[in-house]
Amino acid sequence: MPGTERRREIARLRARRKKTAKLLNRAKAGTMDKAEVARKLRRMTPGAEDIIKREGLA
Repeated sequence: MPGTERRREIARLRARRKKTAKLLNRAKAGTMDKAEVARKLRRMTPGAEDIIKREGLA
């Protein structure tokens, strides 16, 4: 197995941050429905409700 669990955890976190940023940018640009962005965020990350409140998606 390459790397320790901590290193893999950090890689997953970085990937989630990139995906979250892309989804939020699409919602702001209007190319994606805000409800759909909120649904995807809920599936992707445990802190989704905080992000949704902060960004005003729901």
